Amino acid sequence: IVYKTINRLYGDGLIYRGERIVNFCPRCGTSFSQLEVEYVERDDPLYYLDYGPVTIATVRPETIFADVAVAVNPKDIRYKELIGKTAKLPIVGRSLPIIADSLVDPNFGTGALKVTPGHDATDFEIGQKHKLPIISVIDNDGKMTNTPQKYVGTISEKARNQIVEDLTKANKIKKIETLHHSVGTCYRDKGLIQPLVSKQWYLKVESLAKKALSAIRKREIKFAAERYEKLAKHWLQNLRDWNISRQIVWGMRIPAWRCQRCLEWTITEGEIPNKCKKCEHEKLIQDTDTFDTWFSSSQWPYATLQSSKGRDFEYFYPTSLMETAYEILPFWVIRMIMLGIYTTKENPFKDVLIHGLVRDAHGEKISKSKGNVIDPMLMTDKYGADALRMGIIWAALVETDISLSEDNIRGQRNFANKIWNVARFVFMELPGKRRKRNENDIKIIKELKTTIRKATRLLNSYRLNEA
Repeated sequence: IVYKTINRLYGDGLIYRGERIVNFCPRCGTSFSQLEVEYVERDDPLYYLDYGPVTIATVRPETIFADVAVAVNPKDIRYKELIGKTAKLPIVGRSLPIIADSLVDPNFGTGALKVTPGHDATDFEIGQKHKLPIISVIDNDGKMTNTPQKYVGTISEKARNQIVEDLTKANKIKKIETLHHSVGTCYRDKGLIQPLVSKQWYLKVESLAKKALSAIRKREIKFAAERYEKLAKHWLQNLRDWNISRQIVWGMRIPAWRCQRCLEWTITEGEIPNKCKKCEHEKLIQDTDTFDTWFSSSQWPYATLQSSKGRDFEYFYPTSLMETAYEILPFWVIRMIMLGIYTTKENPFKDVLIHGLVRDAHGEKISKSKGNVIDPMLMTDKYGADALRMGIIWAALVETDISLSEDNIRGQRNFANKIWNVARFVFMELPGKRRKRNENDIKIIKELKTTIRKATRLLNSYRLNEA
């Protein structure tokens, strides 16, 4: 089913292979989409470097060898006379053209930007506009390459210290400040992401995102919590083309074969092609990349039903409710909406309920890999199923995180015991024979009916903890 989807997307011109700047994790050895980059705030040294007629401010001096130009904002009067002239790259002495581009922020640093298309997304965009060359000085292992020999093979973070030392000796550092900024990290291992230029498979998302956004705005798909609806809209309005290829050894291999004669790609529905679709040459080699796992997961609402032998898809699709944790709202939910509408022409679900994460007593996310999992079977044996359920839902605001520990569950067992003992006391006081209802009985029954109505209303609006 996933192979059929990519074949159809490719036929509709929505899949392409492009050389662009990607978010690459040297430790995982693969690229990631923009949604899988987590940004953290931190302080780093901001180095002011001497580039001859201009001074450049950078937090990444290890990338200077990939500089191909210096850019200034065309409205910045400080540099008006320098546009069209050249700057000089420190250490190696290469001449760099000074160009004007509106993407340059005149308020950052000195207002002059070193343009490094091979290692920065904004610089890549500037480089594409001005047809600048691309130089890569950090490889897929995070090591220096295409630099003076003394730095080659050194991990980029360590190379930074060596380069700063050499810049200092050459009297090329004018001053150093501290910059508080946001840095991209890998959502898996929390290490720094390297922006690298690489050939990847991309899905054009603009038309898909527009239809998904329209479904939410028209309330055809409703979010139980308004703030998550706003977040979903924000992501859909700001999505870039989705990098769907990964350089990992597990996963679903992309059904793309490259012709060894004309170098064109043939996309199939999983079968091995006999010849190139363009020139009919018979020698083709399959790409080694695999799908981003979220590409296949985004087809979950319909693929699981279509793969059954019965008429499950016709009966159950679209589904009523999609329920998941907030951390994968952009990874999964908005992508299910986009591909669900594209593939089936229908919204994949009607309501979206986003819940919080389950955390332990120390605030850490409960996870198998962390080993802080609470075994529900063990808790049920020790305290009973009701105590376990109440321990989970007692403070479970739907949109926020849940704190769960054995103490919570034990406390609910003790509370249940109190109710049990109160009930036993009431029944002990009742006469043995059946009696007529008195005013207190009627009052209690009336309160019960009111409570049932309240709980039903709350359940229908997904306010589960209040219910």
